[in-house]
Amino acid sequence: MDLRDATRMVMAESASYPELLRVSRHTYDEVAAGRSADHSALSWMLNEAARKGLIPVLERKHGQAAVKSMVTTLAMEIDRQAPVTSY
Repeated sequence: MDLRDATRMVMAESASYPELLRVSRHTYDEVAAGRSADHSALSWMLNEAARKGLIPVLERKHGQAAVKSMVTTLAMEIDRQAPVTSY
């Protein structure tokens, strides 16, 4: 799964949550246009999808393996971009 597919999965199920829909649509548009999606937007989107209960909805619709792949894709991109801080 690529980042475009992962953001589209969240966007497709977020119609009931306007802010999540707005962020996921913007993120999808950025990725689809070949631009980089900001890691903070991806992180917020993934957290908000989990908080709103979209993960089980996605699992019922797409299967557990597809959702695991979606979460992994988002998490890997977040990890790739997130600044490393040393303490």
